[in-house]
Amino acid sequence: MGDRAAADGGADGGAEGDAPKPSAGGRTDYAGAVYGSILAASVVATAGTLGPFPRIKLVALLLITGLVFWAAHVYARIVGERLLHQPLTGEDVRRVAVAEWPIVKVAVPPAVAVAIGPLLDLGVEGTAWLALAVALAEQVGWATVPVLRAGASRRIVLLNGGVNLLLGVVLVVAKAALHY
Repeated sequence: MGDRAAADGGADGGAEGDAPKPSAGGRTDYAGAVYGSILAASVVATAGTLGPFPRIKLVALLLITGLVFWAAHVYARIVGERLLHQPLTGEDVRRVAVAEWPIVKVAVPPAVAVAIGPLLDLGVEGTAWLALAVALAEQVGWATVPVLRAGASRRIVLLNGGVNLLLGVVLVVAKAALHY
């Protein structure tokens, strides 16, 4: 499992900050944070198509979706690694669970945005737009940080941010087209 672990990194986003942590090999994996941000934006963008959502339901939907997708990613990686490397240990399961945790962690800021919407005097629709903006900002941020840390040129950083913003714009257009 060593090669896969070194290639995937070990993002746990512990108490010291929100950034995913480097693995023992010194590489950091931001994929879970980017993926989780897109997932959270998708949940917010499509939640309104099912009718009016009370805020607590949208908060729960964001967090539960993050947890379910996290569990699915952990399971898929464990099964995939088990087929390649046997036997599977408790430490292997823990390592994969920690590495995939950013999928859940990035659902929290959009959920908080939904929860504080009333404090900002936002209606349900305004709150959903705020949560979507938070999720998209996370997505672009988590996708841009590793490019910056790698020392990429300004052009590459802007291109990377633009591609991720384009992915987010697709969600915004879908949300607007579906008339939240």
